[in-house]
Amino acid sequence: MSTWHEYVQKAGKVPEWPYPVNYGKVNEVVTDVLIIGGGVAGLQAAINAKKKGVKVAVAERGHAKRSGAGGAGVDHWHGAVTNPCSRVTPQMYTDACYDSMQGYTGGHVRYIITKEGWDTLQECEQMGIQIRDVNDEFKGAVFRDDETKLMFAYDYRSRHVIRVWGYDIKPKLYAEAKRVGVDIYNRMMPTCLLTEGGKQGGRVVGATAVNTRTGEFYVFRSRATVIATGGAGRLYDFAPEVTASSSMGTMNAAGVGEAIAWNAGAEFVCMEGSGPARLAGYAYAPYSMANAHNTYHGTPIVDADGKEVPWVDGFNRPIKTVQERFQPSEGQDFMLGEGIGISRYLERYRNNLLTSDLPERIRKGEFKLPLYADLTRLSEAERRCIWSMMVGNEGKTRIPIYDTMSRAGFDPDKDLFQAPVTAPQGYDHPNFWSTGVNTPPSLRMLGGGGFLVDWNLRTNLEGLYIGAGGNLFGGGCHGESHTTGRYAGRHAAEYAKTAPEPAADRNQIEAEKARAYNATKQSKDGNGWKEINVAIARIMRDYCGECKNEQTLNLGLRLLSELQTTELESAYASNPHELGRLLECHSVITVGELIMKTAVGRKASNSILGFNRLDYPQMDPPEWNKLLPIKQVDGKVEVRDLPLDFHLKAPYAASYEENYQKYSGA
Repeated sequence: MSTWHEYVQKAGKVPEWPYPVNYGKVNEVVTDVLIIGGGVAGLQAAINAKKKGVKVAVAERGHAKRSGAGGAGVDHWHGAVTNPCSRVTPQMYTDACYDSMQGYTGGHVRYIITKEGWDTLQECEQMGIQIRDVNDEFKGAVFRDDETKLMFAYDYRSRHVIRVWGYDIKPKLYAEAKRVGVDIYNRMMPTCLLTEGGKQGGRVVGATAVNTRTGEFYVFRSRATVIATGGAGRLYDFAPEVTASSSMGTMNAAGVGEAIAWNAGAEFVCMEGSGPARLAGYAYAPYSMANAHNTYHGTPIVDADGKEVPWVDGFNRPIKTVQERFQPSEGQDFMLGEGIGISRYLERYRNNLLTSDLPERIRKGEFKLPLYADLTRLSEAERRCIWSMMVGNEGKTRIPIYDTMSRAGFDPDKDLFQAPVTAPQGYDHPNFWSTGVNTPPSLRMLGGGGFLVDWNLRTNLEGLYIGAGGNLFGGGCHGESHTTGRYAGRHAAEYAKTAPEPAADRNQIEAEKARAYNATKQSKDGNGWKEINVAIARIMRDYCGECKNEQTLNLGLRLLSELQTTELESAYASNPHELGRLLECHSVITVGELIMKTAVGRKASNSILGFNRLDYPQMDPPEWNKLLPIKQVDGKVEVRDLPLDFHLKAPYAASYEENYQKYSGA
């Protein structure tokens, strides 16, 4: 089989579109529960809704067997605090996240994750996913419990993060969804949520979509809907020809679920939060260079002369032994671990790291570049676990890093692993490949904000639930996506059992159909989707970067609106795939507008959210220590005040466990 480039070089032309194109053909699907997004959260939602005895359909933009940010695999699972070896309780874990973020994370979502994370992982095990060292490959290792055969990451004493053999986790979920009878519709580009009477803020009764292979139009009518999509990864930077080599997430993450929900009247919170981006497309492939972070936690780093860089604990106190790198120190309750969707850690929960003064010691000549990861200084079990088990199962590393380097002859038993050579300040964090030292300040990455939900993971819109990771306020990464999807799916199913028949508004459907096909009727001289996406990213960088004020934000909103009504309106799609990409651009613009409008509403700088207003330079004024939920009502933006701990105030109970027992439905 030839590659795309080989085919084009041999044939001398781009191949004809290989699928029959049926623009305008309408297909109607009626179901009890519609899941928008077929990633790990979406399939978990579908499987668990189906278990409740209702009819379930999944609308997925790719192919649900491998789609989504977690589709390629995973190596460790956060939030499994109720496993039999854990010394951490759901209350402890939730408090650690909430207190570290000073309240700017959804504590109720965190609690749900920790109450059900281990149960969710055990269900994955029943699907055939390996979560234990069943072959005794690491028997006797300090990170392994020999009775349960579970293996742990980061904190070997507290034992709440579980290492898993998750390279095939998505195909196993897909097979389970098919086994229980979920109807899966692949290649579906959602274009809108359908609401009763076609009104913004009305009960959600389904969605519309375009098939990106045939161009056919789909109308999904449902009693309940779950959004389980990713965030907007193409918002600030867009370099499609090189992004795949260095992005932590899929380029397909266009914020589609957020966009259609915002247009329907759903409420969001903390969308103004952001941090420095990784310069996707111009940096290094994830985990491809030496580092001592996340998957490589605990790895010795040495300089060009073999001198080892010292480690410190969460309080910046020296650590003397390798074993101590994996243990909480005096004054630490436990270590939270990396990749859980929070940007701040209190000292008593912070991971052990390389010494924070490494950049200065490099400047002084104490450490000589380049730096290297020296896995040979670890125990044989630790070395094999990091390289073969973790790098070999993580979706971002299994093929591009583990397979490629192994074929090239890399042997962790004897070879060193070079770190990027960059300015000294690039080594102030042990994740060397993504430090962003050369990243322009205007290039941002969203984080911490998302859908505002209640204890049922339901939005303010009747019939609409959220199961997701990074775009759910209080969500996290891979394991958390499974868990929230599982929870949202069963709640949506229970609602659907008594919900009235979904009646879609025909005027809304016809208007959406006309909008969806607009690009197929434009002149071939119009812009393509890539040009549009580049323009969106430029506007976001220029007008909503690290520092912003009222004028820049309003100018950015005007430019996004003009881009949407001019260049995007006249853009041309030559096939259903390009049509889908252009519709994604509509979503990316919408998310950009949502962010800017949220930023206008917070008239104060906020250190936790990484939010800097030049016209309101005071950082963290007490009167602005609150959430600012935002939604649209009849096309107009409404912002309200909400206490950080709203999830423990009336009408809810004052404790996490009491609320969980009341609302979980477990």
